[in-house]
Amino acid sequence: MSRSPLRVGLIGSGFMGKAHAFGYGAAAKVFDLPFAVELHTLADATPDLAARAARELGFANSTADWRAMVASPEIDVVNITVPNALHKEMALAAIAAGKHVYCEKPLAPRARDAQEMTEAAEAAGVKTQVGFNYLCNPMLRLARDMIAGGELGQIVSYRGVHAEDYMADATSPWSFRHDPQGGGAFADIGSHALATAEFLLGPITRLLGDTVTVIPDRPDGTGGRRPVEVDDLGRAFVRFAGGASGSIEASWVAMGRKMQHDFEVYGTRGALLFTQERFNELHVYSADDAPGRRGFRRIEAAPDHPPYGRFCVAPGHQIGFNDLKAIEVAGFLDALAGQGPEPFGFRQGWRVQSLVEAVHASSKAQAWVDVA
Repeated sequence: MSRSPLRVGLIGSGFMGKAHAFGYGAAAKVFDLPFAVELHTLADATPDLAARAARELGFANSTADWRAMVASPEIDVVNITVPNALHKEMALAAIAAGKHVYCEKPLAPRARDAQEMTEAAEAAGVKTQVGFNYLCNPMLRLARDMIAGGELGQIVSYRGVHAEDYMADATSPWSFRHDPQGGGAFADIGSHALATAEFLLGPITRLLGDTVTVIPDRPDGTGGRRPVEVDDLGRAFVRFAGGASGSIEASWVAMGRKMQHDFEVYGTRGALLFTQERFNELHVYSADDAPGRRGFRRIEAAPDHPPYGRFCVAPGHQIGFNDLKAIEVAGFLDALAGQGPEPFGFRQGWRVQSLVEAVHASSKAQAWVDVA
């Protein structure tokens, strides 16, 4: 049976733009997708940049006018992978044109913007996806199943951290990530740590935040320096609806860390350890093991952990970052076809941004805050 075409328009060809393009390409080969994906048009800042990226990434067309692309009746899905402050305008334009929207995180600079985008999408009846592809890791899904199934007993505590060092150099210039409207470490990468915590343990209900600006100013590109008003690192003590307590940390000045997205979960009968730096592994401790035989054991990703087997038939051979994006793409396309719910839609993206703002509000007030 022939499949209906799904024509994709991508805005932005940087790191995440490439990841989206690779994700569509891999998903079409690995999964039995409900659509025949067409990489239709790539939009970027200039005609030359867009044309070069379109050739490299396999798009049939290119443009420097993202508005024209969004309005085109030939586009079914708009993918947004540009700086955070541009997400809202582009997403609302795509929604108004009746397009489905796949937007990288964070969804918007402010929670009220994310709310407006969410409500617009739901009113228009279009499907949405926010790029939190770490949640697509089979090992995270296994961890959630083990927690939900009671294998660890009652969950007592949680530790989560997302740390990198791409802003550790004080001589690196001020960028869009330092924009007070939605910038900062907790928005940029702490959002991943917050999303993972709720993915595993359910809603956070209370938190106490503390955010810090480590590097007070940065080169502005014109010979001067521009003050930094956002956080370089932050932490939050959290309470979950299920009764557990924990901590979550985000830092983009963690020297030597390239991709630390870790969690530890402790229950009354066992524990889990995970690090993104070795994300094809999950470490498990069980108090049910016999005395003298206790210790953390390693579970290696394998075909027993769907959809790993679609990428590799051999256990322990590992899948990669772009494979997680392919899994995310496949889930979104299933949602478009009515074969499942949105894996992580705009409403969930709004939730994460609300948590980020709660951390900042708590830090400013130096007080616990309730999270709706």
